[in-house]
Formats: sequence, C-alpha cells, structure tokens
Amino acid sequence: MAITQNAKKAHRASLRRRTFNLRRKDNISKNIKSFKKLAAEGKAKEAETLIRAVQKALDKAVKEKTIKKNTASRRKSRLSKLIKKA
Repeated sequence: MAITQNAKKAHRASLRRRTFNLRRKDNISKNIKSFKKLAAEGKAKEAETLIRAVQKALDKAVKEKTIKKNTASRRKSRLSKLIKKA
C-alpha cells in the first residue's frame, strides 16, 4: 500500500484514469460488436454510418492514450475491409 502522500495521490489518479480507460474500451468494443453484426447481416448502409462512430471512438482512445495509434489504425483497416465484403 502507498505510504507517502505523493504515492497515495498517484494511486487515486491511477484509479480515476482506470475508470476512464475502461469506459473508453467498453465503448469501442460495443461499437465494434454492433458494427460486425450489421456487416455479417449484409446491411452495408447501416454499417457505413456506424463505422464513423467506431472510428471516432478509436481516435478518442488514441488521443487520450488508452490504446496505441497503430492498434487503432489496424482495427479501422480491418473494419473497412468488412464493409467492402458486405
């Protein structure tokens, strides 16, 4: 357990960041899951509108350093491939 005052403050901050990071990752996974469902059903128009939300969530996560830039880029690339198949 943290002993010094700075360590206690850093621990509180890390817990706060953890909640934000989990919230962002959860938002990304929910959007991707619903996008993949639409793509599998062949609803390309709805999937195209939803991919914007997925890309926005990924970009926000990169901006806040929740995920790395190349991870977001790779996911966006793979999702855009799914649209072309549908």
